Amino acid sequence: MGKWTRRAFLAGSGAAIGVAGAQYASEPKAPFGRPYPDAAASESSGATLLNDASLLNPTPVAKHLVMEADPEEAFVTALRAELGTARAAGRPFALGGARHSMGGQSLARGGTAVTLDQNWLEADSAAGVYRVAAGTRWNRVIAALDTLGFSPKILQSNNDFAVAGTCAVNAHGWPVPFGPFGSSLRSLRLMLPDGDVVRCARDENPDLFAMTLGGYGLTGAIIDLELDMVPNARLAPAFEVMPAGDLGKRFAEMLSGDGAVQMAYGRLDVSIKRFFEEGLLVSYRPTADQEDLPDGAGPGFLSRASRPVLRGQVGSERVKSLRWFLETELAPQLGSAAITRNALVNVPVATLRDSDPGRTDILHEYFVAPDRFAAFVDACRDVIPSSFQELLNITLRFVDADSDSRLAYAAGPRIAAVMLFSQEMSERAEADMARMTRGLIDRVLDLGGTYYLPYRLHATAEQFGRGYPSAAAFAAAKRRLDPDVLFRNALWDRYLAPLG
Repeated sequence: MGKWTRRAFLAGSGAAIGVAGAQYASEPKAPFGRPYPDAAASESSGATLLNDASLLNPTPVAKHLVMEADPEEAFVTALRAELGTARAAGRPFALGGARHSMGGQSLARGGTAVTLDQNWLEADSAAGVYRVAAGTRWNRVIAALDTLGFSPKILQSNNDFAVAGTCAVNAHGWPVPFGPFGSSLRSLRLMLPDGDVVRCARDENPDLFAMTLGGYGLTGAIIDLELDMVPNARLAPAFEVMPAGDLGKRFAEMLSGDGAVQMAYGRLDVSIKRFFEEGLLVSYRPTADQEDLPDGAGPGFLSRASRPVLRGQVGSERVKSLRWFLETELAPQLGSAAITRNALVNVPVATLRDSDPGRTDILHEYFVAPDRFAAFVDACRDVIPSSFQELLNITLRFVDADSDSRLAYAAGPRIAAVMLFSQEMSERAEADMARMTRGLIDRVLDLGGTYYLPYRLHATAEQFGRGYPSAAAFAAAKRRLDPDVLFRNALWDRYLAPLG
């Protein structure tokens, strides 16, 4: 029997309207312009091509290798040798895991690309910590800790990604009331551009620690990490519907007044007729019964069954409205069963991917103070509906202040707004997305917020500087650490290189 989760409650209703959803999801839409990117031009180079989750960054690399060994001496020696070979050849060096970023942040044109795909973890239950290889995926971490009765303290909202990738972008999730991933990071081992390996923590090489956390792989190669874990627990959800503009303050007030909440997220109505008028806040608290917890397997079939509803929203106001009804009316009835913390976070993003070859999923994320959230809602109402983009979902999370990362996106407590757009893969759609993104970034910056860096590189240099005022200091420190700029990617080339 499957579990009802925040994603999976759609399953029963999804089956009921599956015909309508599948109709919109399975028929490729005609593109309204020349394709983007130009596949023929990309493939003509004859080089190995790598891409990221956007599918819009086919990048030729000189060498690509996958490393799967445990983070022991043989692995370190092999990684150092590859680094030396790249340096001797004058090639940039970039590491990746799932490459879920969307603007080339894990790719270096003409360079050496290393994919880490490991499965190594050691846990200390008494100390509440675990050490994990950089390339270990979160689903493997969850499985290992689940057998011990523990759960990762902070991780991304999906389980497909590598732990070091989460560190490199200093991601957050929906466990509350924590700050970003870095607040759960005790230490890491880092291979520097010269091949030396150092330990980084708040009390040892603190500047390197701050630069590596959310540093997009520009300081070196993470080998392994030491992280906090928390007890797994059986949790039950509660649902609140409210005006969208009230959700930010209500989210913060709930967390400050109720220490029992362990997981929480919000949603907004994305139908054009009622765009961002109504909000939903879902919170999870431990149940009285914490005995005999089931294993942390994710919802499986139920998660996949919700896909037709999500994808059926493209071009359909009817399905968007229906989905909101399912979330706000049926979910409190069908999705109220208790579920473990590990099962809630053990969901792959792959189950919800688009199968239309003419479209791709693009994420945005913005961070605003809870008391500015209503103004953020107004800004979105002004900017998004006037674009050609299809907003399929917005998920709201709470992120506490980040006091660790040099490139921090949360100077204080923030509401994180994660938006999922379905974009046509055409030149016109790409230009429209860039225009809309810059419009949103301007409005968010004017509210004292900022935007997240792992996604499309559409922000202007001026917007980047406003959102990340410590970027120039970061670039200068990077030049001192890595004068040959061996560790490089598209984020460096686009924004940071001109500053250092």
